[in-house]
Amino acid sequence: MIVFDLECLNGHTFEGWFEDKDDLEKQQEQGILACPVCETTSVVQKQHLIAIKKSSHNTSHNALQARQEVMAELTEKVAEYVEKNFEDVGSGFTKQALKMHYGTEEYRNIKGTTTKEEDKVLAKEGVPVFKVPSTKKPKDDLN
Repeated sequence: MIVFDLECLNGHTFEGWFEDKDDLEKQQEQGILACPVCETTSVVQKQHLIAIKKSSHNTSHNALQARQEVMAELTEKVAEYVEKNFEDVGSGFTKQALKMHYGTEEYRNIKGTTTKEEDKVLAKEGVPVFKVPSTKKPKDDLN
């Protein structure tokens, strides 16, 4: 098995596992290779970061910097998506999430804040929660 970094026409990057390079090309030709985000079949192989060698001294630094940039970009995209597509319920997150979990309120995408104790309650009740770091500073921190 071999892993290739792939990118779709819409710029989504992901990994694909194949028997060999021929298997990748065959799936591309047959149109069965699709982006897991937008499902487009217009997918190409990306150059893998560790396959780019500039110099032995800078390679690990450059790879680390590239990974940090990718993670920062991904964090920003996730935060932007959540900002646009989730209702902010603030500190009432736990209460709203429990209501939806038990069917007393219709399910919807929500975001908000929780305390450590509330995190424990949600985990105990089996409420699926995905924590996203905030990329915006609270207004109190702004000068």
